[in-house]
Amino acid sequence: MAERIDTVVIGGGQAGLATSHELTRAGVEHVVMDWGRIGETWRNRWDSFCLVTPNWSLQLPGGPYDGVDPDGFMPRDQIVEYLERYAEGLGAPVREDIEVTSLEPAEEDRFLLRTSGGEIQARTVVVSTGAYQLPHRPARASSLPAELPQIDVEGYRNPEALPPGKVLVIGSGQTGCQLAEELHEAGREVFLSCGRAPWVPRRLGDRDIFWWVLETGFLDQPVTALPTPAARLAANVLASGHSGGHDLHLRTLRSAGVTLLGHFLEAEGRRALFAPDLGESVAWGDERYLQIMDLVRKLVAERGLAMPDIPEPEPFDARAPEHLDLSDFGAVIFTGGFRPDYGRWVKVPGAFDELGFPNHVEGASSAAQGLYFVGVHFLRTRKSSLLCGVGKDAAIVANQIAARTAG
Repeated sequence: MAERIDTVVIGGGQAGLATSHELTRAGVEHVVMDWGRIGETWRNRWDSFCLVTPNWSLQLPGGPYDGVDPDGFMPRDQIVEYLERYAEGLGAPVREDIEVTSLEPAEEDRFLLRTSGGEIQARTVVVSTGAYQLPHRPARASSLPAELPQIDVEGYRNPEALPPGKVLVIGSGQTGCQLAEELHEAGREVFLSCGRAPWVPRRLGDRDIFWWVLETGFLDQPVTALPTPAARLAANVLASGHSGGHDLHLRTLRSAGVTLLGHFLEAEGRRALFAPDLGESVAWGDERYLQIMDLVRKLVAERGLAMPDIPEPEPFDARAPEHLDLSDFGAVIFTGGFRPDYGRWVKVPGAFDELGFPNHVEGASSAAQGLYFVGVHFLRTRKSSLLCGVGKDAAIVANQIAARTAG
């Protein structure tokens, strides 16, 4: 017979743990399940992975960062340790190594969860499986030579693990730029196929840029502020936390020696073709930079702060190769972001929009009572999936669950 649990939280990362904290505070008994260990998604990042935001941005409810290096950028293994300490401190009822393979409506206004540990019936389910689910490849990625090693970012660990030869990185968001820099510094010849991404300097005045985007309200912008629903898939702001944090964007990569290309179009045999749109992508990023700097100027005026030096974007030579001979390439790495993958296993009619994002109101599913979401990219605001913002969404959802349980 199926085990009966009133409230189940699926996912043991920052979203699931923050939700567990808020449910406990609200007096709601629950269980947290994860397909791996606590923070499993973080554990699977590449070897040199570190936060792009300063350590002080770790602001999970009841567990803000309290270490000795608030302005540093925590590496992968320390992020996992932070989440483990957080879970232990709040006594989170976590069941590790339990994979939920399907979630569907059941009788008595419950849900049926089919898991690797057996079936569970639950009255309330919170899906908090993270913002990064299904790696995205461009439409014509399959035209690349089958004999050329190709991996998604999840399969990348370090430069030494790749076959020898040149490397083509397809996707120039935060991850693509970081890997391009790391591979170049390791002595590889790197080619970066670029898309549109906003960029900012690592620091403005005597403050990290993250302080500015947080204080200006940029991260509090709601999903309704976006020009289109598809804008939720846009790249995050380019920056790096490596070596204490530094500027990282298309101009810095080209200056370092990385060859920039336009969008990947397709391959014809061992010849890869790219669009002549590098200049357009850089111009788009410059426009986003200027918009963020306008928010900085507004904040300075409102609070009477000292105006930091805000440089204009430097001139950019948009010339770029439009084809590459892949004969001496050792690998292709796809870093074109991720797409939602809820619909593969959450079998609730009408639960997701055409892009795969949940249809919801304040985290509560519009398709089924008792189904909630936390940790979704841009669920409510820009910071909904971030370590500094997921706690607010978790509190909103937990309060709704508590009210429903009491009713």
